[in-house]
Amino acid sequence: MAERRTYSIAELGPRYKWIALSNTTLGMLIATINSSIVLIALPDIFKGIGINPLEPANTSYLLWMIMGFLVVTAVLVVSFGRLGDMYGRARMYNLGFAVFTVSSIMLAVTWFGGDAAALWLIGWRIVQGVGGAFLMANSSAILTDAFPANQRGLALGMNGVAAIAGSFLGLVVGGVLAPVDWNLIFLVSVPFGVIGTIWAYLKLHDTGIRKHARMDWWGNITFAVGLISVLVGITYGIQPYGSSQTGWASPMVLSCLIGGVAVLVAFVIIETKVDNPLFRLSLFKIRSFTWGNVANLTASLGRGGLQFILIIWLQGIWLPQHGYTFEQTPLWAGIYMLPMTIGFLLAAPTSGILADRIGSRMLASSGLFITAVTFLLLIILPVNFDYWAFAAILLINGIGMGMFSSPNRAEVMNSLPADSRGSGAGMMTTFQNAAMVLSIGFFFSLIISGLSSSLPSTMHDGLIAHGVSDAAATQVANLPAVAVLFAAFLGYNPIQQLLGGQLSSLPPDQASFLTGRSFFPNLISGPFQSGLAVAFGFAIAVCLIGAVASLLTKDARPKDRESVGEELAAVAGESGGGPSELVSPAVER
Repeated sequence: MAERRTYSIAELGPRYKWIALSNTTLGMLIATINSSIVLIALPDIFKGIGINPLEPANTSYLLWMIMGFLVVTAVLVVSFGRLGDMYGRARMYNLGFAVFTVSSIMLAVTWFGGDAAALWLIGWRIVQGVGGAFLMANSSAILTDAFPANQRGLALGMNGVAAIAGSFLGLVVGGVLAPVDWNLIFLVSVPFGVIGTIWAYLKLHDTGIRKHARMDWWGNITFAVGLISVLVGITYGIQPYGSSQTGWASPMVLSCLIGGVAVLVAFVIIETKVDNPLFRLSLFKIRSFTWGNVANLTASLGRGGLQFILIIWLQGIWLPQHGYTFEQTPLWAGIYMLPMTIGFLLAAPTSGILADRIGSRMLASSGLFITAVTFLLLIILPVNFDYWAFAAILLINGIGMGMFSSPNRAEVMNSLPADSRGSGAGMMTTFQNAAMVLSIGFFFSLIISGLSSSLPSTMHDGLIAHGVSDAAATQVANLPAVAVLFAAFLGYNPIQQLLGGQLSSLPPDQASFLTGRSFFPNLISGPFQSGLAVAFGFAIAVCLIGAVASLLTKDARPKDRESVGEELAAVAGESGGGPSELVSPAVER
């Protein structure tokens, strides 16, 4: 990465923007596939390294395998976006591809087991998150530099399609590969990472303004410490503490949350005092940037935990009731959630094109309103639903999210000065990723609260009715609700895991019934629906807030549209393209 020169778009030619789009789309796709591929593969991973993740001593391994990647990307994207503004977005993006590829190789070659293997995997997943943060922080800024304003909605929409589609494709890819060999879920990224790294090194160039400045070290440190503390507190808030089903009253969790917020307050004060702040608070004077980020934050809060809840719903209740063994449920949960991906793939690029033509404000707001309606429909839907009704709701949910995502990203990025696009994109991604972690914590906590109110008595009475002793039934019924959720989430047979050796003391027919495909799903359906209503009620509220915030942005609709004929001629080299092609994004504004 010795190339330091900044190019204009005219020098790079009309094809360059499509090269930038294809490479950054590959980067976002592979990063987001890896953010979710582990979710479906966790049972095979823990089986492969010889650890039971449901044992209390191992729960932290489970949480960090799920959350570590998201926490790291949330913390680092602003810093890496700032580095892109200072030293070149293409350079930082290319570095991210290289780090991501090396970490994928190290994850794939895990050859040992036990606690050491769990720590190795978590450590390299965190490094993989570092590479992902470089990719996420700079991809939007590279596209905003490369594309004229009237085409950014399309470009950022395609990039957003890759990001969201990757998170769902990861579920299917993980479900297919993990049963064959869990190492394959990491190895599959390596060839794409090698190709993407070489391709980015050879073809991507810096085209925006670079502002060399001193790094805001105190800002970086306080931001990282504060945000990590808050996210760690949320992560451990899901676990039980004492007699409570959740850990929100734990001194450690409270210390992380209160201390983290205090450090973040100090960070905001520091940012008002330094010459070259990490967080450019002045950007919040831009109306579209501020309200666009509020909408992005609330939308991520609403949909972030959705994937986890749907997986639990499918794996723990619906799929076993429809003839699937618990071992089969991880793969089929990913397959049955594909309508959401299809809806997003249809809506996101289309809404990006429309945003370039009619503005983004109404599209983004309508998308979140539609998403809120689908959450209401999911509340109304019976727990043992007709699949086609469920699929239709997921399809519409994906359409709503796609209608919001592309216009929202284009609105925010178009509002930024050219020399702030890296840090601005990093700030936007930080809000999104931090909200995802918050959402997972909130959704799990709300579901657990709903379960804990009625699950213990339902569990106790159900077990007693089928021959389990009162002492054993009481012991199982008093286990934390999160253990039941994690068992269902991991595709384990929940009753088999919870009763363990006590099954051998039961008559064979009763033991077979308790561990069959109907007892646990029927047992948990009522309590789960109570928790579902609370969690999705929260999602409705935040999506409606986001819809209002989207209306408060200021449409900046480009007027200098390039015709299709001009675009094709420019790409073919038959003309110089439209006027917007001859202007470097560094001076476009």
